[in-house]
Amino acid sequence: MADAPLPPVIGNVLSERNQDHRTRKRHFEELESELGRPVVTLFTSFSFPVMLEDADVDMIAGVLQSLDLKNGLALMISSPGGDGLASERMVNVCRSFSGTGEYWAIVPGQAKSAATMVCFGASKIMMGPTSELGPVDPQMAVLQDGATKWFSAYNAIQAYTELFQQAVQTKGNLEPYLQQLSRYDATEIKELQASLDLSEDISIGALASGMMQGQSPVDIKTKIEAFLTPEAKKTHGRPIYGTEASACGLAIESLDPSGTLWALIYELYIRTNDYVSTQVSKCIESKHHSFAVPVRQ
Repeated sequence: MADAPLPPVIGNVLSERNQDHRTRKRHFEELESELGRPVVTLFTSFSFPVMLEDADVDMIAGVLQSLDLKNGLALMISSPGGDGLASERMVNVCRSFSGTGEYWAIVPGQAKSAATMVCFGASKIMMGPTSELGPVDPQMAVLQDGATKWFSAYNAIQAYTELFQQAVQTKGNLEPYLQQLSRYDATEIKELQASLDLSEDISIGALASGMMQGQSPVDIKTKIEAFLTPEAKKTHGRPIYGTEASACGLAIESLDPSGTLWALIYELYIRTNDYVSTQVSKCIESKHHSFAVPVRQ
């Protein structure tokens, strides 16, 4: 005798417990109806050690190619960041699949570092009052006392440059400077500078071909200085909110926290963010498809 199918209520309960894609499908549909274009979510966990990387670009391409994007798309993104080159590819993929050649970025919570660079490629960035972008200067991982610590590539270059200049200008004993300079690897400093230049080039290029089209690279660099170095914000992780991003010349649409649109965005955000905080490490979804990466043990 064949097993009887599970009653729908049990299926629903199991779906909710496991935070199945079906629990979010309705929220995609409601948000798309409000925006007038398809919605895709790109979430990487803040709880597990993951980052934006090339594999995510392939997953989002797989989602986009199955959608009708003649009216463009809206990309909801939540991530602490990752690989700058992956963000550049992400911008290109979103623009290439979009029937309008552009996309909107929705930041319901935090889109930091390389995730901010993905937002730079959008035609506009939709943000609530607590939504956060962040500086895009590269970070370097250093193993200290058995633990990985992150330091600003920009600050490391600045420290080396200042020390070198002090050594050149001194008329006294050079030995203290030489001892300190010996701790640096000149090749590593050059690599860090190349990473810094690459992050700047990707950011300015994305803006120059999108929301800041027609402006010179020099003008764009001046406007987004707060994003390019840690000097203005003092630390890489400090938030850049919508009002400050708008003052930098970015096309920011400020969303009313009491409005219907924000309510729809926020519910989808809370549900998906919980999913990547407890069940999986990253998730890329549309109303039809879901790609999730399990937590690596």
